[in-house]
Amino acid sequence: MAANSSSTISKPSNSTGGKQSGPSAEQVGLYNEAFSNFVQSNVVAAFQRMRSEQRNMASKAAELEMEINEHSLVIETLKDVDPTRKCFRLVGGVLVERTVKEVLPALESNKEQISKIVESINTQMQLKGRELTEYREKYNIRLVGEGEDGQGKSSASSNGGEGGGSKGGAGVLVS
Repeated sequence: MAANSSSTISKPSNSTGGKQSGPSAEQVGLYNEAFSNFVQSNVVAAFQRMRSEQRNMASKAAELEMEINEHSLVIETLKDVDPTRKCFRLVGGVLVERTVKEVLPALESNKEQISKIVESINTQMQLKGRELTEYREKYNIRLVGEGEDGQGKSSASSNGGEGGGSKGGAGVLVS
């Protein structure tokens, strides 16, 4: 046994036309399976990261929408109040005394700025949604609980009714 192992080590360097020993078919299969699992886990991780980013955007947009609603309520309340009346406003954690005449324009300005930010976030969410759809189609990703009917409906709605995408068994299942 020791003689065989030393002769196989010296064969590749001494003989040019001899049979060289390489990885067995079983080893190649194991390497391919490991590589496939590695790629699949990276695809799933990237998909989940994109979904998380989209959820964070949606959460931030909802939070800002609530702020817009609060601003609207305060603005509507202050419109009917005497402009010289005292008004208190929280600025950076400090309560500041102002008049309604001073606070109302600032509130309206803030509301407009928040509205622009919400529009921007909504645009980014739409782009992220398209990116997610393209990624799902590229790697044939199916979500847990989404059967063949569910995938057909989602791909038909995202493609505008076009039939497309691979229907092979090489898809990725994401929980």
